[in-house]
Amino acid sequence: MSSLLPRGFDALEPFAQRWAGETAAERARLRDTASREDALAFYACALPLLDPGLDRLDSKPLGDHDAADRRLMRLFLTFAHIAMGIEVQREAEPAHAKLREHMRLTKAPADHLP
Repeated sequence: MSSLLPRGFDALEPFAQRWAGETAAERARLRDTASREDALAFYACALPLLDPGLDRLDSKPLGDHDAADRRLMRLFLTFAHIAMGIEVQREAEPAHAKLREHMRLTKAPADHLP
């Protein structure tokens, strides 16, 4: 099996296909539809890899990122959505999810990254 992510990020492989949302709207949908258990599992796996991942992504221009780098970036963009619920909203996340039904993300600048 070939890796979907750069070397050193093997722990994130089980999450790579599901959690690497292509657009801000897709990442928001992933947050809204994930069970708390799934979100916590992804968060726990990604958190210790966030700094090395961002260092890797920052080490070269966006135009030089290969498919594995782009997928890693999309994973960390989804991580930002998930982290809001886990770190900030905590137990109130379900109540906030109801409010998000009235304000849907449709696009974001990150949707147009190379």
